[in-house]
Amino acid sequence: MSFLQMPTPVAARRLFLGQTGLTLSGAAIALLAGKDALAAQSGGAEAKDVQILNTAIAAELEAIAAYQLGADSKLLKGPVLDLAVTFQGHHRAHAGLLSSTVTRLGGQPVQAKAHYDFPVAQLKSQADVLKFAAKLEQGAVSAYLGAVPLFRNPDLAKAAASILGDEAMHWAVLRQALGEAPVPAAFMT
Repeated sequence: MSFLQMPTPVAARRLFLGQTGLTLSGAAIALLAGKDALAAQSGGAEAKDVQILNTAIAAELEAIAAYQLGADSKLLKGPVLDLAVTFQGHHRAHAGLLSSTVTRLGGQPVQAKAHYDFPVAQLKSQADVLKFAAKLEQGAVSAYLGAVPLFRNPDLAKAAASILGDEAMHWAVLRQALGEAPVPAAFMT
């Protein structure tokens, strides 16, 4: 698909699910598939936007937990630890804004999972933690890229695009910290 073509809603959902690299819960997948009770009751544009927002909240909450894992691991040192805590704060801000938006739209924001299935045994060095975080950030970029055209409300699409930009900056900074090219391609896919 060229970058000039708008994906169909089904194709965009597939992109969102297939390219995230994130561990989405069954509830998040059900929300994207249109099985949320709110959507079933109202069927309106706001309900569909709530579904997308709740999926984004789930991903933000997972990122918060991942950065906490990195901070608690004692593998991150000095400025790298400070950077991880800063990025975690960004994800908290994203989750807070998205959650308040869901509430304002009459929905119920998803909550953090009690446990995330992170590859803890594979995180043995600062570089391992950075690679893990970079993969999550890359997944977030792809997820928001797939979600932006799904929003019925253009203001929500604009807000998601703003978050997408922040996630892309996180990914670039983490790649740079790993000694990789911060921007590996001219276009995101």
